[in-house]
Amino acid sequence: MYPSLTRKEKTLAVVGLGYVGLPIALEFARHFRVIGFDINTARVEMMQRGEDPSRELAPEAFQDTDIHFTTNPEDLREAHFFVVAVPTDIDEHKVPNLTPLQKASVSVGKALKPGDYVVYESTVYPGCTEEDCQPILEKHSGLQAGRDFKLGYSPERIVPGDKTRPLTQILKIVSGSDAEALDTVAAVYGHIIQAGVYKAESIKVAEAAKVIENTQRDLNISLMNELAIIFDRMGIDTQAVIRAAGTKWNFLKFYPGLVGGHCIGVDPYYLLHKSVELGYEPQVILSGRRINDGMPAWIAKKLIQLLIQKNKNPGQAKVLVLGITFKEDVSDIRNSKVAALVHELQDYSVNVHLADPHASPNEVAHEYKLTLADKISDDYDAIVVAVAHKEYRAYDLAYFKSIMKENPILMDLKGLYEMNDDEVEYWRL
Repeated sequence: MYPSLTRKEKTLAVVGLGYVGLPIALEFARHFRVIGFDINTARVEMMQRGEDPSRELAPEAFQDTDIHFTTNPEDLREAHFFVVAVPTDIDEHKVPNLTPLQKASVSVGKALKPGDYVVYESTVYPGCTEEDCQPILEKHSGLQAGRDFKLGYSPERIVPGDKTRPLTQILKIVSGSDAEALDTVAAVYGHIIQAGVYKAESIKVAEAAKVIENTQRDLNISLMNELAIIFDRMGIDTQAVIRAAGTKWNFLKFYPGLVGGHCIGVDPYYLLHKSVELGYEPQVILSGRRINDGMPAWIAKKLIQLLIQKNKNPGQAKVLVLGITFKEDVSDIRNSKVAALVHELQDYSVNVHLADPHASPNEVAHEYKLTLADKISDDYDAIVVAVAHKEYRAYDLAYFKSIMKENPILMDLKGLYEMNDDEVEYWRL
C-alpha cells in the first residue's frame, strides 16, 4: 500500500474536510494523490477556489497539491487508503453523537475494496472504531476486516489558532488492527509528519489516549474554576494566587475560564458514556464537567450582583460582551460557552450587545440565535471581555472608559489586564 501511494498508483481519500480534515488532506496531497470529500457543497466550492472555510489556512496552503475536492461519494471508489476526520460532538443531553461518523463509515464501506485501509481520526470512546465503525464498513462492503481490509486509528492533534505548531511538527499517535496495518499506517503518516509517529499498542489504546488528553485538561481547568469561586468569596485575586504558586517549579499553571469548543468541553462525555455503559459512573470526571458547564451561570450571577452593588437595575443595564468564539484568534464558534453566558444574562433581562471580529454573523445567528453588533456604542454599564483575541489585548483603560457610563464594571474573564482605577469596578476570574 505505502509504496503504491508514494508512486501515486493508488489514491488516498480524506472524508470530512473541517479544521482537522482539510489540513491533513492538503499535507498528504503534497506527496500523494488525494481525494478530499465533504458533504457540504458550499465548503467544497470554497476549497475548490483555494479558500479555507475555517479561515485557518492561507491560500498558499492549497498550492502544489494533488487533490480533487468533491461531494460525490462515488468518487471515493477511486481511493484505497481512507482517512475519516468527521466531527464527533454531543447532543443536548450530553450523549455522544456518532451520526456523522456512522454516515461516513457507510460512504467508505460502499467504496471499500480488498486490500484497502481505513484510518479514523475522529475523537471517540475506546472501542468505537472496532465495535461501532467496523461492522458498518463490513456490512456495506461485504468484506471482512483483517482478512479483506485493514483498520487503523490516529487521533487528531491539530490546535486551531496555534501557528507555532503546524500539523507536521506535532508527534502523531498511530495504531492498527494488526502488526502489518500498524506498520503501513505508521509509514503513511510518517511520510508527512516531521515530528515522527508513536506506535500505540492497539486501536483502543490510541482512542483512549486521545480522549484522556482533553479530559485531563478539563479537570485541571475545573479545579481552577472551583478555586476562583472560592477565592472570589474570600476577596482574593485568583490570578495573583496562580502567579505566587507558579514560583514553585512543579506547580502546573492552569487558569480558570469558560470551557467550550469541540474538544475539552466534549471529549470527557465520550469517556463518561462508555464508562456508564460498562456499569461505572465516574465521580471526578463528572464533577469537573458540572463545574465547567456551570461557569456561565455563575459569571452571569456575579455580574448581576456587581450591577446591583453599583445601584444599576439589571433590567435597564446595557452590557457589551467581547468575543464569542470558543478560543482566541479563531473563527470557530462551536460549543461556545460565551453564548451560554449571553443567554444567562438575557434571562436576567439584561440588554446585551455582542461583538467579535473573528466570528461570522450568519453562523452566530444560525447556531445561537444571537446577533453580532454592527458597531460599538459608548454607553455601556458593563463590559465583559470573554475571549482573548489579539484585538482585545491591545485595549487599555482609556478605551474602556470611553465606551462606558458612570460607575462602570469591567469583567476580565481571561485575566488580560492589570487595572486599578477608582472610577472602574474591575473584576477578573
